[in-house]
Amino acid sequence: MADSRPRATYAIVGITALSFLLQLIPGFGSDIYEPAMLFWAPYLYPEISGTFEPWRLFTVALVHSGLWHLGLNMLALFMIGRTLEPILGRARFVTLYLLSTLGGSVAVALLSFATPVVGASGAIFGLFGALLIIGRHLGANVMSIAIILGINLVIGFLPGYNVSWQAHVGGLLTGLLVAFIFTRTRMASQRRSQIWLLIAVGAGLVGLLFVPAFIYG
Repeated sequence: MADSRPRATYAIVGITALSFLLQLIPGFGSDIYEPAMLFWAPYLYPEISGTFEPWRLFTVALVHSGLWHLGLNMLALFMIGRTLEPILGRARFVTLYLLSTLGGSVAVALLSFATPVVGASGAIFGLFGALLIIGRHLGANVMSIAIILGINLVIGFLPGYNVSWQAHVGGLLTGLLVAFIFTRTRMASQRRSQIWLLIAVGAGLVGLLFVPAFIYG
């Protein structure tokens, strides 16, 4: 019998929680660790910042601004992951999570170049988007998902909320696209096509990073 437990979801929650504990270490967390992990677009362009640190595109999802920020993101990840990971399988779920994280970071680079950001919100919105597409594909009633997604998306645009709507939009669009690929390449004979399409998504996101270089370089 196949193991349907969402082990990847648990692992991501655990790793992210451990990362937050590292942020709390005096003299290390806020002074060394968090600054090395957050996303700040100029750090991708040596001609602008004098450094090249591409890991920040992904490590941004490991650091959070506080306990509430971490808790809300991990609660959403836990709730969505328990449903989505058994449907997709661990490898596809992790791929979705990573590409959505990348999509969120790329959107920040394009739309809010000088803003440093932290958090897994881009990835979470990607999971929301994927759940919407896959649920609809399976014939489920996705109205409640759409409402929750819409509310959370709108909140990011309201004044007084210190959140990166750019990461939300980028993660969401990426999650929608990745889920669409999953639903259109379900057959075993389409596995190679699926892999190449996912590679193309990743390459396309990386390609978009040349736009800020052209504008600000």
